[in-house]
Amino acid sequence: MQLVEQDTPVAGAGEVLIRVRACSLNYRDQMIPLGLYMGGPVTQDIVPLSDGAGEVVAVGEGVTDLAVGDRVAGIFFQNWMDGPPNPAMGPALGAAGAKGMLAQYVALPAGGVVKIAQSLSFEEAACLPCAGVTAWNALMEGAHPVSAGEHVLVLGTGGVSLLALQIAKAAGAQVIATSGSDDKLARVAALGADATIQYRTTPDWGAKAAALSGKAGVEHVVEVGGAGTLAQSIAAVGFAGEIALIGVLTREGNTSPHGLMFKGANLRGIFVGSRGMAERLNGFIDAHGIKPVIDKVFPLEEAKEAYAYQASPELFGKVVIRL
Repeated sequence: MQLVEQDTPVAGAGEVLIRVRACSLNYRDQMIPLGLYMGGPVTQDIVPLSDGAGEVVAVGEGVTDLAVGDRVAGIFFQNWMDGPPNPAMGPALGAAGAKGMLAQYVALPAGGVVKIAQSLSFEEAACLPCAGVTAWNALMEGAHPVSAGEHVLVLGTGGVSLLALQIAKAAGAQVIATSGSDDKLARVAALGADATIQYRTTPDWGAKAAALSGKAGVEHVVEVGGAGTLAQSIAAVGFAGEIALIGVLTREGNTSPHGLMFKGANLRGIFVGSRGMAERLNGFIDAHGIKPVIDKVFPLEEAKEAYAYQASPELFGKVVIRL
């Protein structure tokens, strides 16, 4: 990773020029430079990061719904406006062949940005385009959105899981959280988790979560772990419940969906979300006063240190780079 000087881009027809003020990191940002993300190894220089927020400093010809001074963030998939996933929803910001947000100025199509929640700082708003929209999609965009009195299981204390906790609590749900760290369990309880499970000392944490629900299992599982945790999530989910499958953190394990059959439960794949989801999330955040959990903020000159911290076991929530 190198810091370079380039000409400031120009807002073309249908575009806006954004002065980026803050970016946040996601797990995919660790995978991309290692060649482990979709598309394989990166063969040319790219500007990284999908998540960034700032203000509009110029608008191109034909742009009528945005103005200079508007506070905005880019959306993850630049062509996915709303509705179900579709083959034409790419490109995803921050990967090979697409623009990235870790730059002082970025020009994007006007349809590829959303106005950010009025209650959030640029640093907080930068936490939402990937992790926030993913959590929102997982809980609110399925056949049965989370509602008051239901139980939600979140795995770990990364950005998606903590935002899912906050969304679920705002919706009136009960939240059960897992972690391998007693300190992190205490911190997540302070954020509002109703019950916690130490998965190192409780290896059958799926059954424990089901028991804690006081019924046959939880209605929603925000599954960020992947192959290594799916079997436990299936044990945790209740009858007619849903597992929102997000995770790529583990690559090996029992991925048989057979256990879902006996409960009539569902497994729904989540790959971030659309512009419409981002707009609905920002409106919900303003309505409920949600503040994304930021662990540490680094200056642009310490971007490498930000990457290193985001990959460390100390991480709790989001890492932000301020520009």
